Amino acid sequence: MKIPDNINARWIATLRDDQLMRAEAQLHAAFRANERVEKGRTGARYILLQGPATLVTAWHRWLLLNNETRTRGLVVQHRA
Repeated sequence: MKIPDNINARWIATLRDDQLMRAEAQLHAAFRANERVEKGRTGARYILLQGPATLVTAWHRWLLLNNETRTRGLVVQHRA
């Protein structure tokens, strides 16, 4: 699935539940990869919103889709 650079409510509304779940999973994986790198770099000083722009952007993109899954009542499970 092609996820646009600029995620907005209009695009999210076009997604079926299965598409939303796949996109949310892709963005969650991208966010976790960025987060893992930043936590490795900063250790105990890690603060999400004070991290690099790539980390904050990855979190924000994932959060938009995650919020929509919750609004739709979809259950999302990610591997640890």
